Amino acid sequence: MLQVLLSGVATGAVYGLVAMAFAVVYYVTRVINFATGQLLMMSIMATATLSEHGFPVALAILIGLAMSTCAGVVIYGLAVRPVLRFSRFSFAWLVSTLGVAIVLESVAAAVFGPTSRGFPALLHQKSVHLAGASVTWQELLAIGVALGCLAGFELVRRRTLFGKVGMAIAADPEMASAVGANTTMYAVFAFGTGGLLAGVAGVLVGPITYANPYLGGTYGIVGFIALMIGGVEKPAAALGGGLVLGVLSVGANTYIGSQASDWFPFVVVIVVLLFAPHGLFASGNLLKRRARRVGARYASAEGA
Repeated sequence: MLQVLLSGVATGAVYGLVAMAFAVVYYVTRVINFATGQLLMMSIMATATLSEHGFPVALAILIGLAMSTCAGVVIYGLAVRPVLRFSRFSFAWLVSTLGVAIVLESVAAAVFGPTSRGFPALLHQKSVHLAGASVTWQELLAIGVALGCLAGFELVRRRTLFGKVGMAIAADPEMASAVGANTTMYAVFAFGTGGLLAGVAGVLVGPITYANPYLGGTYGIVGFIALMIGGVEKPAAALGGGLVLGVLSVGANTYIGSQASDWFPFVVVIVVLLFAPHGLFASGNLLKRRARRVGARYASAEGA
């Protein structure tokens, strides 16, 4: 059980980073960027290719992250902003971002080839043993980076003027724009941050899965499922959904079968949405309301 928990949390940290990439964009713009998984793939492929051509690993990683960040901004400029300018309440961005995802995947397969290639080992070969369970330093790094990204985002959001203006835009973009907030700049920042988070997830998962042009579709779907499990309202909820999904997926692989992770996430998200339509960690969901009612009844019973 400890091994399942450790491996699940490490896997869930990567899922959670992808879910956070979705959530940061949605938090500011109310848009789901369905090309998020392909941004992860772009970071992996760029890092692996540059490393193969003799670039230092650290420099290759930085270039890969820069590419995924810039690609996120370009997606906003080419596929999202034009449709939102036409109608803020249009859902045309769903088709446009899916189209970008297909184009990026096809171009990557044509440029790099459809086969997998090696990724710099980083810390994947070294392990730590805890009470009979083992976890690699790469997995510990994934957990630490995910928590660090969340802490950094929340610090900016809650403690800085920039973050508080972003909260105002997220709550009421029309009113925030009317009083002078630059909503376009914040949307660009959100898409860039989403690209960066997806790129970071790619760098963390690359040593485990290798580099492949089709990884984006897989991790995009899993990240979106994690987002639905945790909740779309806040990036912290999205990360929580990723951790839950990671632990349950590794547990399913261990106790049900090695292919269970292919279908088990879909079962989990269906069950969660039946009982908590807004996500497990969303404010005001059904489970939290029931827990508060039970607590209130218990308190009143003790008072009586």
